[in-house]
Amino acid sequence: MTSHPAGPRPRPRLLVRAVPVLWTVLLGLWGLSRGHSVWRDEAATWIVAQRSAGEIWHTLQHVDAVHGLYYLWMHALFGCFGPGITTLRLPSVLAMAVAAACVTAVGCRLRGTRTGLAGGLALALLPAIQFQLQDGRSYALVAAGAGISTLLLVTLLQGRGGAGRWAAYGGVVLVTGLLHWLSLLVLPAHAVTLLWTRAGRGTRARWAAASVCAVAGVLPLVLYSRTQAGQVAWIPPLTWHTVTGPAVLLAVGVLAALADRPRAGRLSVAAVGLPLLAVPQLGLIGLSFVQPVFLDRYVAFSQLGLALLIGAALDAAARAAAPRFPAASAWLVPVALVAAVAALLPQSVAVRSPGSRVDDVLAVSGHVRRLHRDGDAVLFVPAFRRDTALVSPGDFAGLRDIALVRGPAESGTLGGEEADPATIHALTLAQRRVLLVTDASLPPGPAPLARDEAKLAALRTHFTVVADERVRGRRVTVYERRSAGSRIS
Repeated sequence: MTSHPAGPRPRPRLLVRAVPVLWTVLLGLWGLSRGHSVWRDEAATWIVAQRSAGEIWHTLQHVDAVHGLYYLWMHALFGCFGPGITTLRLPSVLAMAVAAACVTAVGCRLRGTRTGLAGGLALALLPAIQFQLQDGRSYALVAAGAGISTLLLVTLLQGRGGAGRWAAYGGVVLVTGLLHWLSLLVLPAHAVTLLWTRAGRGTRARWAAASVCAVAGVLPLVLYSRTQAGQVAWIPPLTWHTVTGPAVLLAVGVLAALADRPRAGRLSVAAVGLPLLAVPQLGLIGLSFVQPVFLDRYVAFSQLGLALLIGAALDAAARAAAPRFPAASAWLVPVALVAAVAALLPQSVAVRSPGSRVDDVLAVSGHVRRLHRDGDAVLFVPAFRRDTALVSPGDFAGLRDIALVRGPAESGTLGGEEADPATIHALTLAQRRVLLVTDASLPPGPAPLARDEAKLAALRTHFTVVADERVRGRRVTVYERRSAGSRIS
């Protein structure tokens, strides 16, 4: 009777794959509310997902078309479970758990149980993944899609499955691309894997057909979202500082890949993990020479490749130690996990704190509730700082939003449609008390938009500051109208 070297029996294999899933879920549930804080990008999800399907469609014609499928998905979840921080973030936790399961499965298939287990456990500890693990945006779902498509590709390259799995591969890439079209950078990564492993002509042709169908399905979204390119105009151009992080990641990935003894023509962890790590990063850098779009969250899914390579490196270390230290080699992965948890604990705690994001739309609303009086007016600079009122409307009860002409849902925008600068200036001067909600670091000079400058000019010239409080990236300032005889300085 011949032995079966392909791997462990089904039940142990299933149990092994369940460990990283449970580990990822536990890390995701730890501090899920982040001190009851919500930052501006999550506020956009919260606001748009609560609109009707028709209103969401109207919104996508003006802003955030790239996130359309994600907003519809969250709209369905909010409809089933109600809006809340748990509903907002739990999908990301579960999606990243799926990504961890895919990393584990790929590692087990390509190198063995220890590689899969170590890679799956490592994924949730990576700093970029820990950030997305609890974020109410689409990037964890994109990571899950990239993991599933990579697992399907590995399965097909091992000769398991036919047309149905190729269709599934193309479908997963399509849906992932509709969640965020920059996830299509997974395709050139997979192309490098095909070249590395010297896949046959038939395999390459079927991969090309599935990829073309997926890209064709996403292309209308790509073209339409380009008309909204102004939304990413704030992203700075590439600098040496920008590319330092990717360069370090790639260096670590290359070193880890060497542990897998990469050889051309062999399907290995290096052949899958290194392209998955490197190609999306390099591709996004290349796109940024055309228009600055480099944000690490756009290619967070590439971290799955790094986790795979880490798993292979730990397995190689354990195998090297086994002849001389057999007992120690068995404990290498648990010891490495404990050491990584200890080393990353400060970062893990920090990323779960309210101050881990650029701002907190909920923190400032409490100050607004305490400072305002019925009949006071409120202004927002810029207009989307209105998100704090949209997420917590009860705290703004009794305040008059004097600049607003059409609400965000009605106008199909995130911040609403405001009056012209002259009207805003006149309406502001007619108030006795005004609360200004803005960023904590509001620049002292003129505002870039005429409407915002009209608000600030009226307040600075004709009002006196009577209260000013800053909290977690936001600021609320209370202005009172000077009397007619007051000296204006």
